[in-house]
Amino acid sequence: MFKETSYTNRLTFFQKIRSIDLILISCVLILGVISTFAMYSSEGGQMLYYTKSHLLRFSAFFILMIFLSFIRLKLFHSISYFLYLIVLLLLLYASFYGITVSGSQRWINLYFINLQPSELMKIAIILCFAKFYHRMQIDNVNSFRNLIVPIIILIMPMFLVISQPDLGTTILIALSGIIVIWLSGVNIKYFISSFIILVISTPFFISFLKPYQKLRILTFFDPEKDPLGAGYQIIQSKIAVGSGGLSGKGFLQGTQSYLEFLPEKHTDFIFTLFSEEFGFIGSIGLLLVYSILIYRIIYIGSISRNFFSKLFCYGYGSSIFIYIAVNMSMVLGLLPIVGSPLPIMSYGGSSMLATMVGLGVVLSSKIYHKQIIA
Repeated sequence: MFKETSYTNRLTFFQKIRSIDLILISCVLILGVISTFAMYSSEGGQMLYYTKSHLLRFSAFFILMIFLSFIRLKLFHSISYFLYLIVLLLLLYASFYGITVSGSQRWINLYFINLQPSELMKIAIILCFAKFYHRMQIDNVNSFRNLIVPIIILIMPMFLVISQPDLGTTILIALSGIIVIWLSGVNIKYFISSFIILVISTPFFISFLKPYQKLRILTFFDPEKDPLGAGYQIIQSKIAVGSGGLSGKGFLQGTQSYLEFLPEKHTDFIFTLFSEEFGFIGSIGLLLVYSILIYRIIYIGSISRNFFSKLFCYGYGSSIFIYIAVNMSMVLGLLPIVGSPLPIMSYGGSSMLATMVGLGVVLSSKIYHKQIIA
């Protein structure tokens, strides 16, 4: 099934070390350091639970990322469908027997971590589609069967995640899958038709949203309508970002954070805390690190000799960009609050795990970029 070049067969451990992408790893380490200091700041300049937990998880998952990078790419290809199925079953289990927090049943208690399978599905769906379209002739991509099967594969996890309920993650999973479908060469007319149908159906879908989800949408359009309730978090977030100015207030000097005006600052709103302390210049620096990270992911895809790793790297790089754009737009009031973590920066074990697994596959694609998967 798999045809390997002599290059792959004689690749030694030290050759693998030399082939690893040090720029990408450096970006991950920089983000890990920045996020740890941000977490430390979120706890008032003390090494408390969230900081210790975040540092421990980053260290453990970073080691996992390095370990995954040495696994041959063909193994990821061969188990892609299996991984998708496992995560789908975990989603099903979470929907019926998972831990319920604030009315949402999304987590599975694994004792050492509360696993959120929907975060892992962001990676599993890209792997699954990358294998599905690998070696598929461009003429067959737009056949009826090859249009229906991906839709079914995508809808099943979306249905389970939105029932938990988790609208934000559902949208991100959908976008991750759609990106790979787009990259595979599906005719643009299907995307245009789907978009028109989505716009027409929007009022129908809104009627099925939970009350708090509808309130988030209304708050997005007019946060001042309920400044002490639904609009409080986004108003405080914009005040914090704006008060940072050009160079910020300085490390551990963010008043909005220290005076507890900003709720959930260690999770989805970590960028707000960072912007207040380091200002516009610091924010641009953080964006630059993310930009380099995404560039390296796309670059690795461009030098890969097999379509599987190309699809995965292009799809994953685009997804990381979307996660960052959605999170930052959310905290700046440009999008409704949808609960999207900032990769590596935000506190959350499942999000960190999914990010590192995805980067591990990318690094494997770099080490084995000359490998041919037939």
